[in-house]
Amino acid sequence: MKKGILVASFGTTYISTREKTIGAIEEKMAKAFPDFEVRRAFTSSMVRKRILKNEGIHVDDVDEALSKMKEDGFEEIYVASLHIIAGHEYKKVSHSINRFKDDFKVIKGAKPLLYSKVHYDEAVDAIAKLMPELSENEALVLMGHGSDHAANAAYVMLYHMLERNPLTSHVYLGTVEGYPEAEDILEELEGQGYEKLYLLPFMIVAGDHAINDMASDEDDSWKSFFESNGYQAEPILKGLGEFEPISEMFIKRLKDSM
Repeated sequence: MKKGILVASFGTTYISTREKTIGAIEEKMAKAFPDFEVRRAFTSSMVRKRILKNEGIHVDDVDEALSKMKEDGFEEIYVASLHIIAGHEYKKVSHSINRFKDDFKVIKGAKPLLYSKVHYDEAVDAIAKLMPELSENEALVLMGHGSDHAANAAYVMLYHMLERNPLTSHVYLGTVEGYPEAEDILEELEGQGYEKLYLLPFMIVAGDHAINDMASDEDDSWKSFFESNGYQAEPILKGLGEFEPISEMFIKRLKDSM
């Protein structure tokens, strides 16, 4: 039986971070599952269009990728979702899997990074491992994407669990397009005695949001916002996909789906 893994992510137009994160996870999955052929799909139509225009490369969406895998004789398919929450982009993947349920002997989808309670426990442990060593007057601020989807509540749950763990009690989590926002983090920081903040994207890639909304010197960036409120701010331009503890979580999600 011909077996395949389809790695579905939002995607990114930033070439350097694309291969350090999405590409790196795909390679690790290929090594972890040597009997499977690994293929790629991006859920963002905007990202796919820009890559085609700027690089001349066509990246499949999930439906296109599954159609090609059907034509190529695959019978057993597992779709790995490199999404953080079960929001809009993850639902696209789920709907595609459902549309192709009668086209393969086996087709199953893996859960996103944060789904059940045990996943949040794993995420807290992973953050504790990947975070920089902090002194008493330093904190780590994570920038999540955020969403208008109900699954945005995942960020609040994770933040609550980070606060309760002594290893991550100096870690704060906000979002750029959801809740909590940077202003909410600022309120939490007040009176804690912090002087320096490390800023790290809580996103698979260090793309547009990380480079512009988090780390730039523009007036509306998180770096500028926290600096204008009296903190030193040091951005760390590394996507979550570059960290071993996170890639291992996605491999575990895939194993759990099999």
